[in-house]
Amino acid sequence: MNGKITFTIDGVEITGKEGQTIMQAADDAGVYIPRLCYHPAVQAHGSCRVCTVIVNGKPQTACTQPITEGMIVENETPELKEHRRNLVDMLFIEGNHMCMFCERSGNCELQAMAYRLGILAPKYPYFYSDKPVDSTHKEIFLELNRCILCGRCVNASRDVDKKGVFEFVNRGLNKQIAVNSQTGLKDTNMSAKDLAAQICPVGSINIKGTAFAIPVDKRLYDKEPIGSDIEAKRK
Repeated sequence: MNGKITFTIDGVEITGKEGQTIMQAADDAGVYIPRLCYHPAVQAHGSCRVCTVIVNGKPQTACTQPITEGMIVENETPELKEHRRNLVDMLFIEGNHMCMFCERSGNCELQAMAYRLGILAPKYPYFYSDKPVDSTHKEIFLELNRCILCGRCVNASRDVDKKGVFEFVNRGLNKQIAVNSQTGLKDTNMSAKDLAAQICPVGSINIKGTAFAIPVDKRLYDKEPIGSDIEAKRK
């Protein structure tokens, strides 16, 4: 075996490397698979399920499933698109995602994913959750009402920053992110320079003093949809 693996995504032949996941091979080939919890800097764990694809007839998370020779992957079927729209719709109604008032508007991956999937307004009733806002830290504030439980901050703080500031607590509807101090972020060793402070896909972890600093038309997703940087590789 020469270390190269050939498979197909929606009938397009893709050549990946041994040990890669479907997501990694697809990104290298310029094929975008929607995702929210995945980030290349931290370990993938498939929590959001937005990257679900059909592999040889069975659903798998593209961010965790290794590629194999000859596998057949479906990514852009009507059923998968509807699945992704439903997941993103549910994320919107579970928290305070009022984009026009959010500091991350234009730079938010959840918002950008909704636009890519054609979601202009949620179709489910809002939960109106009431979770705490922690603004005790001199550099960072934590808005749990916007958290989508992607786990990026947990993995980044534990595996990259080596601080373990964040962790999941509780289960089901009560599941949320907590910090390793009973008195809030101010008594942790977290810094605005930590990867955990930079990696949040939504407006949950924010650096103080940076809100609305980037003007409209200059924000990350103002001109091109999310995933355009990956798709550009095929052009």
